Formats: sequence, C-alpha cells, structure tokens
Amino acid sequence: ARGLEPYIATGREPHHQSWKERFAEQPAPPPDDASLIVKMAYKLQTEVGKAISRLRTCPVEPIIGIIKETLGFRQFSLRDLVAVAGEWCLVCLAYNLKRWHVLLAG
Repeated sequence: ARGLEPYIATGREPHHQSWKERFAEQPAPPPDDASLIVKMAYKLQTEVGKAISRLRTCPVEPIIGIIKETLGFRQFSLRDLVAVAGEWCLVCLAYNLKRWHVLLAG
C-alpha cells in the first residue's frame, strides 16, 4: 500500500517485563497460514519492530502539564461534547503553534 509498512499493536504491552522476556532471543517466524494478528505480533517482536515501537512511544503527561501551567488551561468553558471537542482542538492548536514558534526560533 504505497510503500508503507504497517506496524500495528496487537494488544497492550505489560509494564516491567522480566529480564528473561526482555533479553529473550527472537522467536521463530510464524507459519504462512498463521492469522494476521500472530504475524503482526511476530513483526513487532523483531529488532526493527521494537525500534519503531520505541519511536512511536511518547509520554503525554508533560504535555498536559505544559498546557495547564504555561497556557493556563484548567477547565473547559463549554458544556456540550462537540463544543468541548472544539475547545480542546483550539487548546491543542495553541500548544502546537507555541511549540512550533519555539522550534523555529532555536
């Protein structure tokens, strides 16, 4: 599909893996008739899959803290779910513009 190689999570990863799981050898590839979920799980266990997963993982808590402290956003002003979603989009836009300005200045 347009040269894109998908890496899709097949479930939640447990926190704090044991050292045996962390340093285990790469499992054998699944058979050709295996389900798509089994094939994707294997793909994510390869070194390339682990590296791509690490790139996609980012903590959200610092961003929420910046939005609360720097932008001063503590509560929503609107009440409807659609209106709140729109207000949140504006807050995210303000955060992204502020971040973009800082990155361009540096």
